[in-house]
Amino acid sequence: MRLSVILITHNEIANLRDCLASVAFADEIIVVDSGSTDGTVEAARALGARVIETDWPGFGPQKNRALDLAQGDWVLSIDADERVPEGLQEEILQTLSAPAFDCYELPRLSSFCGRFIRHSGWWPDPVLRLFRRGKARFTDVAVHERLLTQGVTGRLRHHLLHYSYPDLESVLAKINRYSSDAAQEKFAAGKRATLLGACFRGFWTFVRHYTFQRGFLDGREGFLLAVTAGIGNFCRYAKLAQLGRNEAKS
Repeated sequence: MRLSVILITHNEIANLRDCLASVAFADEIIVVDSGSTDGTVEAARALGARVIETDWPGFGPQKNRALDLAQGDWVLSIDADERVPEGLQEEILQTLSAPAFDCYELPRLSSFCGRFIRHSGWWPDPVLRLFRRGKARFTDVAVHERLLTQGVTGRLRHHLLHYSYPDLESVLAKINRYSSDAAQEKFAAGKRATLLGACFRGFWTFVRHYTFQRGFLDGREGFLLAVTAGIGNFCRYAKLAQLGRNEAKS
């Protein structure tokens, strides 16, 4: 069973080497890059990846481009800030020697500002990433894409490591970028919002993460995570409300 690893990149030089080193056991690594200027493309090629340079159509369409290039019997989709530890590597190879399912979820352990988060709704965070080629495809959306699969899905035991937010600055930068994309997507789908509704959504997100999902057990980072999650949801709907106001004025 040949295994293809696919990932999309844009200025990921800080993450790329460790990421690709962790999937060196695969038969093929495909990187689809959208205009990196920090040496990502050159580093990926030097590490043996097949690199395609293209534009940026959004997360779902870009991942489908990478998927269409895969030649393996199986595909593992990862992000540049993720790592496949040795235990998961061995489990993947053992699973593919005699697969019981066509698709597999992986538990994912994510870090936030230097701490791995075990609560706050972040663990075990099963993500569907390993699948038989032809049995899954990404949704064609700009953000929050997911895999649509055929058949029954199994779950592996060893976890994927996710170095998602190294510091608060990276959190806030991603909030701004993702909230803009999400607001545009919702607006195009005919959804509207109010500023009051945005405030309520942001507050409820904080309460859910910090209280009901026990984010307080993650210490200082758990509090920061809940606050920034609330800010992110507020920004998403506040920007959607602003798009509606702009439409009404035009």
